[in-house]
Amino acid sequence: MKYIIEFSKTGTICYTSHLDIMKVFKRSFKRAGISIAYSQGFNPHPKMGFAQPLSLGYWGLEEYVEFETAAADAASEPFAADEMLQKLSAIMPEGLTLKRIIEAPWLRKTLAAETTAAEYMIQIPDVTGRTAELDGAAIYENFMNQEEILVLKKQKKKPEPVLVDIKSKIRSLQFQKETDTAAKGQTLHIDCILDAGSESNLSPELLIEALVKRFGIETPRCDMDIARKRLYFKDETEQKIR
Repeated sequence: MKYIIEFSKTGTICYTSHLDIMKVFKRSFKRAGISIAYSQGFNPHPKMGFAQPLSLGYWGLEEYVEFETAAADAASEPFAADEMLQKLSAIMPEGLTLKRIIEAPWLRKTLAAETTAAEYMIQIPDVTGRTAELDGAAIYENFMNQEEILVLKKQKKKPEPVLVDIKSKIRSLQFQKETDTAAKGQTLHIDCILDAGSESNLSPELLIEALVKRFGIETPRCDMDIARKRLYFKDETEQKIR
């Protein structure tokens, strides 16, 4: 049987790499007594995978991992989804919160192949430069009215990064400013929906790079916070997951 786990990744565990999070899930399945199916061939691997890897340091509020259980033998019965959720939740480390497990016999492709977009929340504290003089609507107009939004992007088969236009990959973008009277500074809140998946993908890092360049923002990247709020899928998968 195929299943999908919806979970969140918050707190200090956001500094645990994607590969290590995958190991956490594999070990948790084993400790919970859940038998995962393996692929065939010379180098078999467990049939599990994440909808989209989450970059180091990002919070994930609505993440998904799919897995397939091995066929039960005559002496054992497969766990129900609710029972698996209870067993796995009891052994997950702090910061990894399992919300639900969905039976997914209808899933034909991987969730990675079904992903189309991702929604992010970006916070830039002590915002400087031209953004200090503009409200959220003016920032949006100034930024999105550019004919092209060009950034340098690394290419897999090219030694040097190339200029790419990311404007068409931005599906939705909102800016809101909040004044911290105690610190005498302003925080810029950005809500955005960006292309994600195998067909088209835009990292929020490139959006930040474009904003920093456009408005002269001097806040160090390490002081900015990013959370992925939601993943979007192709129509049929989106309907079944929601």
